[in-house]
Formats: sequence, C-alpha cells, structure tokens
Amino acid sequence: MALAPKLQMKQGQSLVMTPQLQQAIKLLQLTNIELSAFVEEQLESNPLLERGTGDENRRGEDVIMAQDAPETKVSAEAPAANAGDIDAPSHAMDSEATASDIAVDVGGNVDWSKAGNGGSFNGSGDYDPSANIAAEKSLSEHLHEQLAMLHLSDKDRLIAKHLIDHVDENGYLRAQLVEIADNLGVTENRVLSLVTQLQTFEPTGVFARNLSECLALQLRDAGALDAAMQALLDNLELLAKHDLTKLMKLCDVDKEALMERVKRLKSLAPKPGLAYGGEMAAVVEPDVFIRNTPQGGWAVELNSDTLPRVLVNHRYYNEIAALGGDEKTKEFMSECHANANWLVKSLDQRARTILKVASEIVKQQDGFFAYGIDHMRPLNLKTVAEAIEMHESTVSRVTSNKFMSTPRGMFELKYFFGASIPSIGGGEAHSAEAVRHKIKILIDEEVEGSVKSDDKLVSLLRDQGIDIARRTVAKYREALGIPSSVERRRVFKHAG
Repeated sequence: MALAPKLQMKQGQSLVMTPQLQQAIKLLQLTNIELSAFVEEQLESNPLLERGTGDENRRGEDVIMAQDAPETKVSAEAPAANAGDIDAPSHAMDSEATASDIAVDVGGNVDWSKAGNGGSFNGSGDYDPSANIAAEKSLSEHLHEQLAMLHLSDKDRLIAKHLIDHVDENGYLRAQLVEIADNLGVTENRVLSLVTQLQTFEPTGVFARNLSECLALQLRDAGALDAAMQALLDNLELLAKHDLTKLMKLCDVDKEALMERVKRLKSLAPKPGLAYGGEMAAVVEPDVFIRNTPQGGWAVELNSDTLPRVLVNHRYYNEIAALGGDEKTKEFMSECHANANWLVKSLDQRARTILKVASEIVKQQDGFFAYGIDHMRPLNLKTVAEAIEMHESTVSRVTSNKFMSTPRGMFELKYFFGASIPSIGGGEAHSAEAVRHKIKILIDEEVEGSVKSDDKLVSLLRDQGIDIARRTVAKYREALGIPSSVERRRVFKHAG
C-alpha cells in the first residue's frame, strides 16, 4: 500500500477552554485570601484597574465596581438568582447599583420554614480576628537567646544554630543526627554532645527526639526518673492500650505505684514548645454568614469585608484612546481594558455562584440549623447542582476551602455533604455525619459493666431505624478516635 499525503474533512465537537474561562474557574476555587492576593497582582499589572473604597456612588465616578454586596440575601418568596453557570458570567455591577438593587438581583430575603430557636448572630462585620492575636516570642527566638549565653566554640555554635532550626513548634528535634553530622561534615558524637547540652534549655523537654525522651527529660529535671518510670516510658504503647497488667510486670510495681507514676506522666507537657509563640496560624475568614431572621427563617449573606472591590476606570481609558498614539499602545490599552472588564465580571459571577450554592445548602440542611446534627440530611453534589442548575464540578469548586459562619459555629461548605445511610422500612435516609454523632452519644453514655461492642451498637442503631453494617460502625468509631470495646473495658476496670 502506497503512502501519499491527502486532505480530508472531518466534523466533530470538542470543548475549548478559553483563557477567560480558565480564569473564571481559577477564581471560583480560590479562597477569599488567595483571591485578594490574585487581585493585588492584577492591580499592579493593569493600569485601568483601581481598588474600590465604597465611596464611588457618592462621587459619581465613571467606574464599574464588583463585589460590593454587603447584605446580599436569598428568599423563598423571591425567585432564585439567574446567575447561570461559571461558563456564562453575568453582567458586572455598575457604579449606580445600590446594595438593595444587588439584593433584589440575587434574590431578596430568605425565609424557609424553621421552628426552633438558634443562637444569636451579630453580622455587623466589625470583628477582626487577627486583632486578638498578641505577638509572642517564638520558641526559636527563645532558644537562640539561651544559646547566646552558652559557652561554645564558633563551630559548635554554628552546629547548635543548625539544630535549633530543626526544632518544630512542639519542641521536638525533627532530624536524624547522622544526617546532620554528614551534612555539616562533623562526627555524630559531636552533634549528640551538643544535643545533650541543648536539652538543658527551657522549656524542659525541648530537643527531644520522641515523646518518651521528652517526658524523661522533664522527669530527670524533677528528680523523678527511676527504673520503674523508665520502664513505663519505654512501653508507652501498652499504656495507650490500658494494658496495666503487663505494665505492672515490666515496671515491677503494684497497681497503686503504677497509677501514681501514670498520674505523674499526665502532669507533664508532651509538647513543651507550645508554651511559646510560633508561626501565626492563618485566620479562617467566613465566606458566607448565616443568621436568624425576625420571621423565624434564615438569611444568607456574603462576607463583603473579605471580597476585593475592583474598579474599571473607563474615563482614563477613553482619555488615552482619544490621544491616539502608536498601534502598540492602542493594542496594550485595549487588552488591559478587556482583561479588566472580564475580571470584574468574573468576580461578580464568583460571588453570585457562592451565594447560590450556600443558599441551597442552607435550604437542604434546614433541619441541622434548626435542631442540630441529628437532623443532618444526606446530601451530595449532584442534588445541589441540579437544584441550582449548575454542573457538579462547579459546585465542587465552590465548596472547597469555603467557610460558612452560622449560629452553630464555623463550618466548611463540604461539611454539609455526606454519604447516605439507608433507613429500615424504606424511610428517609440518614446522614453519615448524623450517624457518627449517634455512635458517639451511645459510647459517651457507657458506664462500667455496660460497654457496648460494635455488634451492640449496630443493634441499638437498628432500633432507631438505621440500617447499618458492623464494619461501617467500626469505621465511624475509629474515625472518631474511639478505641475498641476491649480497650474501653480496660479503662473502666483500672479507673475503678
């Protein structure tokens, strides 16, 4: 068969991801903090973008503003927002749009049926979580201060500084001494000698390489490290299993003496480094607020304080366009203008999409907000996606790393999605989260002599109409960090 070039026409369909669509998808899955950083980059690179201050309406400037919806709400009486999916961005809000105009556009006021009292919620937005975080001396700074008072050679001081850099926030030395010795070109004994000196630093227990060594350092400092206590430290895994019979043999003490040593261990600090400030933890800011309404329903509001306000300065663009200039300048300004407009629309669409998804979650999980976790309904992405006429992938992106502040606490949006546990008799299915809560309550009610096995838990849950397998109960119990019934019986036995 001869090979020869030829032309052939073929018709087909394919999905093309335009740069604008890729940006819209990227913005949708960013957290508010990441979004603010992204917008800052755009403000630096695009001369037509300006940061909004909230005074544009009063000044009457020729700008377009996005994300200025401080009291956006959704209601059962009003139709849902016609925001569309992420691939069909809605119009940008202009400078004359007021908060009430925006609220009507997105949906008005929520009032789903709800009976029961919830906690009060203050949605003023004046609270600044970071303002309550006091600057503290870090553990690293504290260790370096003590190192300055230690008489060491220049080389040993450099090794010691390197060791301090490998101490984590809990105070543990998270590095192999042989690796440090090889990297620095010194002997392992020299590094070990320095570690021994550094272990005399405050807080007592720092530079330990494991929990046993950390506790041993504290006991040695207090003069309470005898042979029996060392044997106990060498067998902490038996203590975790509450196997006191083996521990009494290994430590060669009676039960009373063993319990005294266990009590002493409990008084120690397993993470001594936490007594000092470390890296400041990132403050989780809610993306959505849920609060009670006077009518007994729920109001869903975007947290406008964390949403960037971006303005497109059309007046400046028109002035530059009127001046003419070379083709390169015109092309650059035209591209900046298009990118600025698209960013505003993308931010607007992102806010509306988050609001639609959050509103539907509140509608689906109304029982949770009214009565608590026992009334959590099984929910999946498909249910929400179909209700708001969006794709499942869009809902998945919206619920990732987005948080909802409610009268019952702060929850990630993904928290409200869970597997479905069937009901006996064909009734309404149960949420996996609600079933885990029921298992925890049943175990918390245990007293000595009435510890429930996994089979017993299955029986009790079936009495409540929950059709669940034993392996599922065991999986949920382990996920809750609850030991087996054998270990729980040991706890009750030795506690008495």
